[in-house]
Amino acid sequence: MKFEDLLLETGGFGRFQILILAILCLPRINLPMHFLLHNFLAATPSHHCAIPHQEAFVNLTMEEVLLISIPRKPDGTFSSCEMFSQPQFHLLLNSSLQPENKSIIQHCQHGWVYDHSQFTSTISTQWDLVCEQRGLNQATATFFFIGVTMGAMVFGYLSDRFGRKTMLQLSLVCSLALGMLSAASVSYTMLAVTRTLTGVALSGLSLIVLPLGMEWVDVRHRTFTGILSSIFWSIGNMLLALAAYLVREWHWLLVAVTAPCLLSIVCLWWVPESARWLIAKGKVKQAHRHLLRCARMNGRKDFAVSPEALTRMATDKNMGGNYSYISLFRTPVLRKISLCSGVVWFGVAFSYYGMSMSLTGFGLSIYLSQFVFGVIEIPAKMVMYVLVNRIGRRQSQAWTLILAGVCIGANIVIPKPFSSLRSVVAIMGKGFSEAAFTTVFLYTSELYPTILRQNGMGYTSFMARLGGALAPLVFLLDEVWRSLPEVTYCAVAVCSGAVAFLLPETLNVRLPEGIEDVEKPHPEVNFFNSRVKVPPEASTPEGVPLQALLK
Repeated sequence: MKFEDLLLETGGFGRFQILILAILCLPRINLPMHFLLHNFLAATPSHHCAIPHQEAFVNLTMEEVLLISIPRKPDGTFSSCEMFSQPQFHLLLNSSLQPENKSIIQHCQHGWVYDHSQFTSTISTQWDLVCEQRGLNQATATFFFIGVTMGAMVFGYLSDRFGRKTMLQLSLVCSLALGMLSAASVSYTMLAVTRTLTGVALSGLSLIVLPLGMEWVDVRHRTFTGILSSIFWSIGNMLLALAAYLVREWHWLLVAVTAPCLLSIVCLWWVPESARWLIAKGKVKQAHRHLLRCARMNGRKDFAVSPEALTRMATDKNMGGNYSYISLFRTPVLRKISLCSGVVWFGVAFSYYGMSMSLTGFGLSIYLSQFVFGVIEIPAKMVMYVLVNRIGRRQSQAWTLILAGVCIGANIVIPKPFSSLRSVVAIMGKGFSEAAFTTVFLYTSELYPTILRQNGMGYTSFMARLGGALAPLVFLLDEVWRSLPEVTYCAVAVCSGAVAFLLPETLNVRLPEGIEDVEKPHPEVNFFNSRVKVPPEASTPEGVPLQALLK
């Protein structure tokens, strides 16, 4: 008997599954509020060098003071990082005549003055992370994603070893504590350390929520579960724009996006451990208790599977024992899946965060850009709900990633004055990028067997967070060539999309439970063919037709 058969016995998809998914959607809302927080936490408002002895220029307007104190850039705007060593009063007579003697231009000597009309304070204005310190500002996001990368490896292994729910609880508690500690940071070093540790803790949410929900639903509703979970990510995206608009001070913004973890901690009490995992680990009594609760909530009071039957299921599949990340590369099919999916995850995250952290240059405010980028994700997910069931996971994954890269490339050649067209192309690219991210979560959770699923998700999440960590640093390449960051994002998206064609199809295929299900699929149920070929006479030991289970 397969676990899918057990789910059908308990009612398939009913009130029990709806309750679990509703609760697990709470931490999904919270995730993007931290993952994309850098857009507002480290925002850099317009600024210029602080002008000493400004009281001596009481007869001059502010514009005139800047004119004699700050050199202009070629586009006519005042420099953000340079100042004149002495006031250039002759510019009051002819402002277009900029000094040719570069020796009188120097870097800011007395700090900076910031425009506070949009942000009360950010970490950039708090610790002057501008000009020569600009790299430290971008590094804040990299530190966070390095933490998420480390957490992916840690929580992937621990959740396969000690259970999904236990590690999810630990992740939430640590995220709440470390998020609040970040808000209380009194130095850049303290913020960098606490944000890195927050990334480690939040990685557990990112890694465990979807597989835990997926392991409680049947084949028919797996796509719905994946898309639903992803939609709540987009809702979190939009709520981040609202929170940042209402809270303009970075300390309190961190508090605002961290506090919802407390609600998730309380609600998680009603979520059971994964019965799949419990059976795989031989904890059949606990699994049986959860399955009975599932059957009762779904109105199936005739559920009569005994603990002994669950014990035979675990023994037949030989799913006990300890597995590690090395197990992902020991056998040929799993090795190919792991290598290819790692490349795809890197490309998906690299391009997604590259686009998500570039909210300027489209003619919209930073808050509206964040909100629109969140809104466009929802129809993208709706379309993917249809596509992944029509053309399959593999084609959907590959083409959404390639088209996201094409949109990034298109905006390289579209002139800046065409802001409306650039906005439309950017929004389309964000939609394709989010569609690729939606698909990859669903796709990967179906590629790996139950005994290695969290290890597989941990490894692929590691690759994704590596992409997320590098994405903010690529913006610094604009000093080499203005369009080099966009070219890099485009190339990585297109190449990783091409790699997705090498992965097996999982449409309408049961979740594999043991390694042998991936390496040597049963002749009657081929786990990794694009179409499942089941003879009409094939049935389970209990006499249930296999074709009926796969409809």
